Amino acid sequence: MAAPAACPRGGGGAVEDFRRDLLEGLAARPRRIPCKHLYDRTGSALFERICTLPEYYLTRAELALLDRHAAAIAALCGTGVRLVEFGSGSSRKVRRLLPVLRPSQYVPVDVSADFLHAETAALAADFPWLSAVPVCADFTRPFRLPPPPRGDGGRVVGFFPGSTIGNFAPVEAEGFLRRARALLGPGGLMLVGVDTRKDARRLHAAYNDAAGVTARFTLNLLARANRELGADFDLAAFEHRARWLPAEGRVRIEIVSRRAQVVRVDGAAFGFAAAETVHVEDSYKYAPAEFQELARAAGFAPQAVWFDPDGLFSLHALAA
Repeated sequence: MAAPAACPRGGGGAVEDFRRDLLEGLAARPRRIPCKHLYDRTGSALFERICTLPEYYLTRAELALLDRHAAAIAALCGTGVRLVEFGSGSSRKVRRLLPVLRPSQYVPVDVSADFLHAETAALAADFPWLSAVPVCADFTRPFRLPPPPRGDGGRVVGFFPGSTIGNFAPVEAEGFLRRARALLGPGGLMLVGVDTRKDARRLHAAYNDAAGVTARFTLNLLARANRELGADFDLAAFEHRARWLPAEGRVRIEIVSRRAQVVRVDGAAFGFAAAETVHVEDSYKYAPAEFQELARAAGFAPQAVWFDPDGLFSLHALAA
Protein backbone atom coordinates (compact mmCIF):
# COMPACT_ATOMS: atom_id res chain seq x y z
CA MET A 1 0.00 0.00 0.00
CA ALA A 2 1.21 3.50 -0.80
CA ALA A 3 1.77 5.99 1.98
CA PRO A 4 -0.61 8.98 2.09
CA ALA A 5 0.49 12.28 0.66
CA ALA A 6 1.17 15.10 3.09
CA CYS A 7 -2.08 16.75 4.14
CA PRO A 8 -1.74 20.33 5.43
CA ARG A 9 -4.21 21.77 7.89
CA GLY A 10 -7.16 23.72 6.53
CA GLY A 11 -8.34 21.74 3.52
CA GLY A 12 -10.56 18.82 2.55
CA GLY A 13 -7.85 17.31 0.36
CA ALA A 14 -5.13 18.99 -1.67
CA VAL A 15 -6.11 22.00 -3.78
CA GLU A 16 -4.58 20.42 -6.86
CA ASP A 17 -6.65 17.29 -6.35
CA PHE A 18 -9.78 19.46 -6.10
CA ARG A 19 -8.76 21.47 -9.19
CA ARG A 20 -8.24 18.35 -11.28
CA ASP A 21 -11.47 16.66 -10.21
CA LEU A 22 -13.52 19.85 -10.65
CA LEU A 23 -12.22 20.59 -14.14
CA GLU A 24 -12.60 16.99 -15.27
CA GLY A 25 -16.03 16.66 -13.68
CA LEU A 26 -17.42 19.84 -15.24
CA ALA A 27 -16.08 18.83 -18.68
CA ALA A 28 -17.65 15.35 -18.41
CA ARG A 29 -21.16 14.39 -19.51
CA PRO A 30 -23.04 13.90 -17.29
CA ARG A 31 -21.28 16.33 -14.98
CA ARG A 32 -20.06 14.95 -11.66
CA ILE A 33 -17.84 16.10 -8.79
CA PRO A 34 -16.61 13.55 -6.18
CA CYS A 35 -18.39 14.01 -2.86
CA LYS A 36 -15.11 13.91 -0.89
CA HIS A 37 -14.57 17.54 -1.94
CA LEU A 38 -17.62 18.61 0.05
CA TYR A 39 -15.55 18.27 3.23
CA ASP A 40 -13.30 21.29 3.42
CA ARG A 41 -13.26 23.15 6.73
CA THR A 42 -16.57 24.93 6.05
CA GLY A 43 -18.21 21.82 4.64
CA SER A 44 -17.15 19.69 7.60
CA ALA A 45 -18.62 22.23 10.01
CA LEU A 46 -21.88 22.34 8.05
CA PHE A 47 -22.09 18.56 8.06
CA GLU A 48 -21.76 18.56 11.84
CA ARG A 49 -24.78 20.90 11.91
CA ILE A 50 -26.70 18.54 9.62
CA CYS A 51 -26.14 15.73 12.11
CA THR A 52 -28.08 17.71 14.75
CA LEU A 53 -31.09 18.57 12.56
CA PRO A 54 -34.47 17.13 13.60
CA GLU A 55 -35.05 15.65 10.12
CA TYR A 56 -31.65 13.92 9.96
CA TYR A 57 -32.39 10.66 11.77
CA LEU A 58 -29.14 8.88 10.84
CA THR A 59 -26.79 10.20 13.51
CA ARG A 60 -29.29 9.82 16.38
CA ALA A 61 -30.15 6.29 15.28
CA GLU A 62 -26.50 5.27 14.97
CA LEU A 63 -25.59 6.71 18.37
CA ALA A 64 -28.52 4.88 19.93
CA LEU A 65 -27.32 1.67 18.28
CA LEU A 66 -23.80 2.11 19.64
CA ASP A 67 -25.05 2.92 23.13
CA ARG A 68 -27.25 -0.15 23.11
CA HIS A 69 -24.77 -2.65 21.67
CA ALA A 70 -21.28 -1.32 22.56
CA ALA A 71 -20.55 -4.19 24.94
CA ALA A 72 -21.57 -6.84 22.40
CA ILE A 73 -19.51 -5.13 19.68
CA ALA A 74 -16.45 -5.02 21.94
CA ALA A 75 -16.90 -8.69 22.88
CA LEU A 76 -16.94 -9.69 19.22
CA CYS A 77 -13.85 -7.57 18.44
CA GLY A 78 -11.81 -9.01 21.31
CA THR A 79 -9.12 -7.42 23.45
CA GLY A 80 -5.97 -5.52 22.47
CA VAL A 81 -7.19 -4.62 18.98
CA ARG A 82 -5.87 -1.83 16.77
CA LEU A 83 -8.86 0.28 15.75
CA VAL A 84 -8.76 2.05 12.37
CA GLU A 85 -11.56 4.53 11.69
CA PHE A 86 -12.13 5.43 8.03
CA GLY A 87 -13.32 9.05 7.72
CA SER A 88 -13.14 9.79 11.45
CA GLY A 89 -14.60 13.34 11.28
CA SER A 90 -15.82 14.55 14.67
CA SER A 91 -15.08 11.20 16.41
CA ARG A 92 -18.54 11.39 18.01
CA LYS A 93 -19.33 7.75 17.31
CA VAL A 94 -16.02 6.13 18.19
CA ARG A 95 -16.29 7.71 21.64
CA ARG A 96 -19.09 5.22 22.34
CA LEU A 97 -16.73 2.31 21.64
CA LEU A 98 -13.42 3.44 23.12
CA PRO A 99 -14.28 2.96 26.83
CA VAL A 100 -15.46 -0.63 26.31
CA LEU A 101 -13.10 -1.65 23.51
CA ARG A 102 -9.93 0.00 24.96
CA PRO A 103 -7.84 -0.58 21.80
CA SER A 104 -4.07 -0.85 21.95
CA GLN A 105 -3.95 1.81 19.21
CA TYR A 106 -6.53 4.07 17.58
CA VAL A 107 -5.84 5.24 14.01
CA PRO A 108 -8.27 7.94 12.81
CA VAL A 109 -8.05 8.45 9.04
CA ASP A 110 -9.54 11.59 7.53
CA VAL A 111 -8.95 13.96 4.61
CA SER A 112 -9.95 17.08 6.59
CA ALA A 113 -6.79 17.91 8.50
CA ASP A 114 -8.30 20.55 10.80
CA PHE A 115 -10.91 18.14 12.12
CA LEU A 116 -8.40 15.30 12.33
CA HIS A 117 -5.87 17.14 14.49
CA ALA A 118 -8.46 18.89 16.65
CA GLU A 119 -10.38 15.70 17.37
CA THR A 120 -7.22 13.70 18.07
CA ALA A 121 -6.20 16.32 20.65
CA ALA A 122 -9.68 16.24 22.21
CA LEU A 123 -9.59 12.45 22.44
CA ALA A 124 -6.18 12.57 24.09
CA ALA A 125 -7.59 14.92 26.73
CA ASP A 126 -10.68 12.79 27.37
CA PHE A 127 -8.97 9.37 27.18
CA PRO A 128 -5.43 9.82 28.57
CA TRP A 129 -4.72 6.11 28.23
CA LEU A 130 -5.46 6.09 24.49
CA SER A 131 -2.63 5.75 21.97
CA ALA A 132 -3.96 7.69 18.96
CA VAL A 133 -1.95 7.98 15.74
CA PRO A 134 -3.81 10.12 13.15
CA VAL A 135 -3.34 9.54 9.44
CA CYS A 136 -4.33 12.38 7.11
CA ALA A 137 -5.31 10.61 3.90
CA ASP A 138 -8.06 10.03 1.38
CA PHE A 139 -9.35 6.66 2.58
CA THR A 140 -10.84 5.95 -0.87
CA ARG A 141 -7.26 5.50 -2.08
CA PRO A 142 -4.56 3.11 -0.85
CA PHE A 143 -2.71 4.24 2.27
CA ARG A 144 -0.43 2.61 4.82
CA LEU A 145 -1.13 2.09 8.51
CA PRO A 146 1.34 3.43 11.07
CA PRO A 147 3.52 0.89 12.90
CA PRO A 148 1.72 -1.00 15.66
CA PRO A 149 2.60 -0.45 19.29
CA ARG A 150 5.83 -2.20 20.30
CA GLY A 151 5.27 -5.92 20.61
CA ASP A 152 1.66 -5.67 19.51
CA GLY A 153 0.33 -8.25 17.11
CA GLY A 154 -3.33 -7.76 17.90
CA ARG A 155 -6.28 -7.94 15.56
CA VAL A 156 -6.91 -4.94 13.31
CA VAL A 157 -10.51 -3.72 13.39
CA GLY A 158 -11.82 -1.26 10.82
CA PHE A 159 -14.61 1.13 11.83
CA PHE A 160 -16.58 2.79 9.03
CA PRO A 161 -19.62 4.48 10.60
CA GLY A 162 -22.10 7.06 9.40
CA SER A 163 -23.48 5.25 6.36
CA THR A 164 -20.56 6.60 4.33
CA ILE A 165 -20.49 3.25 2.54
CA GLY A 166 -23.73 4.45 0.92
CA ASN A 167 -21.86 7.24 -0.88
CA PHE A 168 -20.30 4.58 -3.09
CA ALA A 169 -22.13 2.91 -5.95
CA PRO A 170 -22.39 -0.82 -5.14
CA VAL A 171 -19.47 -1.77 -7.38
CA GLU A 172 -17.37 1.00 -5.78
CA ALA A 173 -18.45 -0.13 -2.31
CA GLU A 174 -17.28 -3.64 -3.11
CA GLY A 175 -13.93 -2.25 -4.29
CA PHE A 176 -13.53 -0.20 -1.11
CA LEU A 177 -14.29 -3.23 1.04
CA ARG A 178 -11.73 -5.30 -0.87
CA ARG A 179 -9.05 -2.67 -0.20
CA ALA A 180 -10.08 -2.46 3.44
CA ARG A 181 -9.83 -6.24 3.78
CA ALA A 182 -6.28 -6.13 2.41
CA LEU A 183 -5.38 -3.29 4.78
CA LEU A 184 -6.76 -5.08 7.86
CA GLY A 185 -4.95 -8.29 7.02
CA PRO A 186 -5.72 -11.88 8.02
CA GLY A 187 -8.06 -12.11 10.98
CA GLY A 188 -9.19 -8.51 10.59
CA LEU A 189 -12.71 -7.35 11.34
CA MET A 190 -14.69 -4.56 9.67
CA LEU A 191 -17.54 -2.67 11.38
CA VAL A 192 -19.67 -0.87 8.78
CA GLY A 193 -22.59 1.46 9.40
CA VAL A 194 -25.36 0.97 6.84
CA ASP A 195 -28.58 2.95 6.46
CA THR A 196 -31.64 0.80 5.85
CA ARG A 197 -34.36 1.30 3.25
CA LYS A 198 -37.32 3.22 4.62
CA ASP A 199 -40.29 5.49 3.91
CA ALA A 200 -39.70 7.95 1.05
CA ARG A 201 -41.07 10.89 3.06
CA ARG A 202 -38.58 10.36 5.85
CA LEU A 203 -35.72 10.17 3.33
CA HIS A 204 -36.85 13.30 1.49
CA ALA A 205 -37.01 15.28 4.74
CA ALA A 206 -33.58 14.07 5.85
CA TYR A 207 -31.86 15.34 2.70
CA ASN A 208 -33.98 18.48 2.15
CA ASP A 209 -34.16 19.96 5.64
CA ALA A 210 -36.46 22.90 6.32
CA ALA A 211 -33.61 25.11 7.60
CA GLY A 212 -31.65 24.71 4.36
CA VAL A 213 -28.44 23.54 6.03
CA THR A 214 -28.05 20.61 3.63
CA ALA A 215 -28.47 22.99 0.68
CA ARG A 216 -25.71 25.22 2.10
CA PHE A 217 -23.52 22.14 2.55
CA THR A 218 -23.98 21.10 -1.07
CA LEU A 219 -23.54 24.60 -2.52
CA ASN A 220 -20.41 25.11 -0.42
CA LEU A 221 -18.73 22.99 -3.09
CA LEU A 222 -19.17 25.92 -5.49
CA ALA A 223 -18.15 28.44 -2.82
CA ARG A 224 -15.00 26.38 -2.26
CA ALA A 225 -14.21 26.59 -5.98
CA ASN A 226 -14.58 30.37 -5.76
CA ARG A 227 -12.32 30.58 -2.70
CA GLU A 228 -9.59 28.18 -3.74
CA LEU A 229 -9.61 28.25 -7.53
CA GLY A 230 -10.79 31.76 -8.36
CA ALA A 231 -14.00 30.47 -9.97
CA ASP A 232 -16.97 32.81 -10.46
CA PHE A 233 -19.94 30.63 -9.51
CA ASP A 234 -22.99 32.72 -8.60
CA LEU A 235 -24.40 30.61 -5.77
CA ALA A 236 -27.82 32.23 -6.17
CA ALA A 237 -27.94 30.82 -9.71
CA PHE A 238 -27.71 27.22 -8.48
CA GLU A 239 -29.80 25.10 -6.12
CA HIS A 240 -29.52 21.87 -4.14
CA ARG A 241 -31.73 18.93 -5.09
CA ALA A 242 -32.02 15.53 -3.41
CA ARG A 243 -34.28 12.80 -4.81
CA TRP A 244 -35.07 9.29 -3.58
CA LEU A 245 -34.85 6.77 -6.44
CA PRO A 246 -36.49 3.62 -5.04
CA ALA A 247 -35.71 1.37 -8.00
CA GLU A 248 -32.00 2.10 -7.50
CA GLY A 249 -32.12 2.18 -3.70
CA ARG A 250 -30.40 5.55 -3.42
CA VAL A 251 -30.85 9.22 -2.67
CA ARG A 252 -29.26 11.20 -5.51
CA ILE A 253 -27.93 14.67 -4.62
CA GLU A 254 -27.31 17.23 -7.36
CA ILE A 255 -26.52 20.87 -7.92
CA VAL A 256 -28.99 22.32 -10.44
CA SER A 257 -28.43 25.39 -12.61
CA ARG A 258 -31.39 27.76 -12.24
CA ARG A 259 -30.77 29.41 -15.63
CA ALA A 260 -28.54 29.33 -18.69
CA GLN A 261 -25.15 30.69 -17.69
CA VAL A 262 -21.40 30.51 -18.22
CA VAL A 263 -19.00 29.86 -15.33
CA ARG A 264 -15.24 30.26 -15.39
CA VAL A 265 -12.93 28.02 -13.40
CA ASP A 266 -9.16 28.31 -13.54
CA GLY A 267 -9.27 29.96 -16.97
CA ALA A 268 -11.75 27.48 -18.48
CA ALA A 269 -15.33 28.41 -19.39
CA PHE A 270 -18.25 26.03 -18.80
CA GLY A 271 -21.70 26.67 -20.18
CA PHE A 272 -24.75 25.50 -18.24
CA ALA A 273 -28.23 25.12 -19.65
CA ALA A 274 -31.22 25.92 -17.46
CA ALA A 275 -32.00 22.91 -15.21
CA GLU A 276 -28.69 21.22 -16.04
CA THR A 277 -27.31 19.19 -13.14
CA VAL A 278 -23.99 18.34 -11.52
CA HIS A 279 -24.09 15.07 -9.61
CA VAL A 280 -22.27 15.41 -6.28
CA GLU A 281 -23.37 12.56 -4.02
CA ASP A 282 -25.35 9.34 -3.68
CA SER A 283 -26.64 7.74 -0.51
CA TYR A 284 -27.47 4.08 -1.08
CA LYS A 285 -29.76 2.32 1.38
CA TYR A 286 -29.52 -1.45 1.92
CA ALA A 287 -31.67 -4.14 3.43
CA PRO A 288 -29.43 -6.29 5.69
CA ALA A 289 -29.36 -9.24 3.29
CA GLU A 290 -28.46 -6.94 0.38
CA PHE A 291 -25.44 -5.54 2.18
CA GLN A 292 -24.29 -8.94 3.40
CA GLU A 293 -24.33 -10.20 -0.19
CA LEU A 294 -22.16 -7.24 -1.23
CA ALA A 295 -19.76 -7.94 1.67
CA ARG A 296 -19.41 -11.57 0.66
CA ALA A 297 -18.54 -10.51 -2.89
CA ALA A 298 -15.71 -8.41 -1.41
CA GLY A 299 -14.31 -11.41 0.48
CA PHE A 300 -15.82 -10.82 3.91
CA ALA A 301 -17.84 -13.24 6.01
CA PRO A 302 -20.75 -11.52 7.80
CA GLN A 303 -20.54 -12.19 11.56
CA ALA A 304 -23.27 -10.09 13.14
CA VAL A 305 -25.63 -7.18 12.52
CA TRP A 306 -27.04 -4.79 15.13
CA PHE A 307 -29.89 -2.23 14.88
CA ASP A 308 -31.03 0.84 16.76
CA PRO A 309 -34.28 0.45 18.78
CA ASP A 310 -36.40 1.76 15.87
CA GLY A 311 -34.70 -0.33 13.19
CA LEU A 312 -33.62 2.72 11.19
CA PHE A 313 -29.90 2.00 11.06
CA SER A 314 -27.64 -1.08 11.08
CA LEU A 315 -24.05 -1.92 11.98
CA HIS A 316 -22.50 -4.93 10.27
CA ALA A 317 -19.53 -6.92 11.61
CA LEU A 318 -17.57 -8.51 8.75
CA ALA A 319 -14.67 -10.94 9.20
CA ALA A 320 -11.79 -10.75 6.74
